[in-house]
Amino acid sequence: MNTLNQLAAHQTRRAFLQQSTLGLGAVALGSLVEADERPRNAAGGFADLPHFAQRAKRVIYLFQSGGPAQMDLFDYKPQLAKRFGEEVPKSVYPDARKTTMTSGQKSFPVAPSTMKFARHGESGIWLSEPLRHLAKVIDDVCVIKSMHTEAINHDPAATLFQTGSVIAGRPSMGSWVSYGLGSDNANLPAFVALTSNGRAKAGQPLYDRLWGAGFLPGRFQGVKFRGQGDPILDLYNPAGVTREQRRRMLDSLNKLNSQQADRFRDPAIATRIAQYELAFRMQISVPELIDINSEPQSVLDMYGPQSTQVGKYAYNCLLARRLAERGVRFIQLYHRGWDAHGNTPKQVPAQCADTDQPTAALLRDLKQRGMLDDTLVVWGGEFGRTIYCQGKLTKQVYGRDHHPNCFTYWMAGAGVRGGMAYGATDDYSVNVVENPVHVHDLQATILHQLGVDHERLTYRFQGRDYRLTDIAGKVVKDILS
Repeated sequence: MNTLNQLAAHQTRRAFLQQSTLGLGAVALGSLVEADERPRNAAGGFADLPHFAQRAKRVIYLFQSGGPAQMDLFDYKPQLAKRFGEEVPKSVYPDARKTTMTSGQKSFPVAPSTMKFARHGESGIWLSEPLRHLAKVIDDVCVIKSMHTEAINHDPAATLFQTGSVIAGRPSMGSWVSYGLGSDNANLPAFVALTSNGRAKAGQPLYDRLWGAGFLPGRFQGVKFRGQGDPILDLYNPAGVTREQRRRMLDSLNKLNSQQADRFRDPAIATRIAQYELAFRMQISVPELIDINSEPQSVLDMYGPQSTQVGKYAYNCLLARRLAERGVRFIQLYHRGWDAHGNTPKQVPAQCADTDQPTAALLRDLKQRGMLDDTLVVWGGEFGRTIYCQGKLTKQVYGRDHHPNCFTYWMAGAGVRGGMAYGATDDYSVNVVENPVHVHDLQATILHQLGVDHERLTYRFQGRDYRLTDIAGKVVKDILS
């Protein structure tokens, strides 16, 4: 039986059930689609959203894939210099929380950071030397030193941060935001994903499901801008095809798709129609968007020498600002290369060489345009790194394994208190001892700044109401102004 015949058969059964005395089929079908049929506003979001006043109109999430080492960047532990080479006490770091990459080691020696630290800004926040550009804008930043998670391996840990679950298949945060709030620009996606590679090494895989819609309607998934060639495949018309011809073709195709949608009630067909129309509008908006050379030279210089190189982190940061000012709701940057199992003293500065200047430039650029007041910027990875050395320890060389118990994130803009260090870890940077912030707390806080109650933005799937924060999460109100 071919696909069309199968769909026709399903439709026949649906019609039979709808026409039966109890109408159980119609009830079941209605329960599947009612979550997406609530009244929507002009932006495409739900009419009853936001739940309260927004501080953030948009989010730029700078995800540092691989797990930045907190004690080499933000979590200053000068007393550990005297403990170089000593065994980390099992009372501090039990065997149960070690990965298979290091659990077989006979020794777990303390590896103090080789980075030089100093206080910066009026707030006096400690930062390591490779973050010299961030140091100049640190008074706009809230550094959260007490992040923690359950996942200890890359894929489930990154999936948890992006979707609220270690189990693949849930909607990503950007999809939830797009689903609830819609878009401020009908000619661009509400949710865009960008990727870049660090110079240290390629890094961990970044699967499309990290910006996918999961069980939400497909039109809410993130649109990935490619790092080479055309930003989106098949965006431009083939040679000899005019825009008018493309419009006529889409009109005919949409007519056929609409007939199929009326007949089979397949939500995927409605998604396809919406995506074709968005792609048509993007043919006009995207070329202007990616014309980085239209920026003043002073702006390009601020982001650094890689700001015009497509696919580089600096280029993506500048593109993120251009997306934000054009009304894109959620912009997700993924930068790979932080997985420092080997030569951490060289790898961390190399990653900062790629990311520090563009990151600081993004904050400065948003602020001078008056956009930082309503743009929430988030920076961080899927977990932190161990204070003990992976492999052989020397004064100049050490590696660090995965560490979920404590690590550092930072947030800036949109009602987040700048110049603040929040939370604390123990003397070994192993466990949180003050103001713990869980992954779901971070997600709840991001949604809160967007004017969304994380407990009320739900979607019914397979008989259960799902939400980004699952059954947990609390807004970290201490860091909000």
